[in-house]
Amino acid sequence: MRLHDFLDYRAREHADAEFAVQGDRRINYRDALAETNRLANALVGAGLEPGDRIAILSKNSIEYALLYYACAKAGVVPVPLNYRLAANEWAFIINDSGATLVIAADEFVGAIDGIRSELANVKSYVGVNIEGMDGIEGWQDYSHWVASQPATAPERAEAVTEEHDVYQMYTSGTTGHPKGAVLTHSAVAAQLQQVTMLLKGEPGERTLIVVPMYHAAGAVSTFVTIYWGACLLIQADFIPPEVVRALDEERVATSTLVPAMIQALLVYVPDVAKREYKDLRQITYGASPIAEETLRRAMEVFKCDFAQGYGMTETTAVVSYLFPSDHKRAVAEQPALLLSAGRPVVGTEVRIVDDDDQPVANGTIGEIIARGPQLMRCYWNLADESAEALRGGWMHTGDAGIVDDDGYIFIQDRVKDMIVSGGENVYPRTVEDVLFQHPAVADVAVIGVPDEQWGETVKAIVVLKQDATATAEELMEHCRGKLGGFERPRSVDFVTELPRNPSGKVIKRELREPFWVGHKRRVAGV
Repeated sequence: MRLHDFLDYRAREHADAEFAVQGDRRINYRDALAETNRLANALVGAGLEPGDRIAILSKNSIEYALLYYACAKAGVVPVPLNYRLAANEWAFIINDSGATLVIAADEFVGAIDGIRSELANVKSYVGVNIEGMDGIEGWQDYSHWVASQPATAPERAEAVTEEHDVYQMYTSGTTGHPKGAVLTHSAVAAQLQQVTMLLKGEPGERTLIVVPMYHAAGAVSTFVTIYWGACLLIQADFIPPEVVRALDEERVATSTLVPAMIQALLVYVPDVAKREYKDLRQITYGASPIAEETLRRAMEVFKCDFAQGYGMTETTAVVSYLFPSDHKRAVAEQPALLLSAGRPVVGTEVRIVDDDDQPVANGTIGEIIARGPQLMRCYWNLADESAEALRGGWMHTGDAGIVDDDGYIFIQDRVKDMIVSGGENVYPRTVEDVLFQHPAVADVAVIGVPDEQWGETVKAIVVLKQDATATAEELMEHCRGKLGGFERPRSVDFVTELPRNPSGKVIKRELREPFWVGHKRRVAGV
């Protein structure tokens, strides 16, 4: 099956049901299908060929949801951009993907204009809500671009198969630039069936979408909602009091949140425990581990089921699931289960292997690898990296963990050095490269340190050049504008030298260890 098949089916069967609500905007399935078809025809009319890439830069919106389905029908591959990145990072992704069209919300048009001279392949720019804006040159207004198109699917839609690419989502590794994980229709369709075996929904219910749609969790939550024929209740920004109000007052049945969001709801909303949440059935969390104390408190306050999804962009989203029943059993009698990432979803195998990819005994730490129909096709234009990550047909996650005798996965550490802050992946090397540009810095290593709200935050360990001076505040300010907010160091320590192994590689384990003493896992959230 193809991604747009689910929208077509639900629009036929539940045409009058709510498709999406955002503020005072409402759209039903009949109108959402018509708008999707117009948008798909606009993409075809812009000269985009099957397999061409387009970049999308926006916060959550109804248009964002429609774009995923319209691109699917046109055979065009969307490349969602993380709006929290710095402009030079957008430029890299746009150029690396070969995107020939950029669709941006009005608030990002100026920033894109600032890097247009760097965008070698882009031929067209479309702005959402730019009508009437002063000084906009070279941009088409989205509403005009779409309005004149027919509300029937383009002929090309019939030629799209389940093996075609459906989106290309960039994910941070531990070295080099971000890599474009290419997902196919078949991978995403498999994931939707896997998730909906575990989480039920139906027309008339609402899913709160506040996790960014550029993120695997936000995209899949959107797709799952449409799979059910349910309604997207879309929030563009994470504003804790507004999220709590929506969960209580807007008939929300389900939502996916990252642990940092759950923590913020509990800490920054004074009346969070006084509300009823009478329609709320389940909160799914993922993207980073959650502190046990936070989870227990959330279960008490929201009085709904909780489930955890573990996976990565390269696996569409989820490879394992910790069920609501597991959470209840953990609270009642087996608290250690709260530290688990659950068991594999249907059709998925998970192994723990040694450095030679050989399975290890239950309870032995090794790298977590997974195999299933939801794996990415490849990393875009990176044959060697793709072969390495997918060697033997298994996705090598870079996470170290164990599996117990009941098949539950427990993440222990990271094989790689990636930092996860508030559900966002951070390249240590990217941050280090920026800090090395400061004239006082002789050597630097970036690590993740535990943080109650964000899971991890970025810390820089710096060696200054002889006779040079710099303050922590100066170095943190140096990163502003060069890195996204979540990537910038939140603290800086100064040392005389960094620990290195005989080959010269920094031993980050030694740097991290003092900050993680007393934590059960050397990853965020516990």
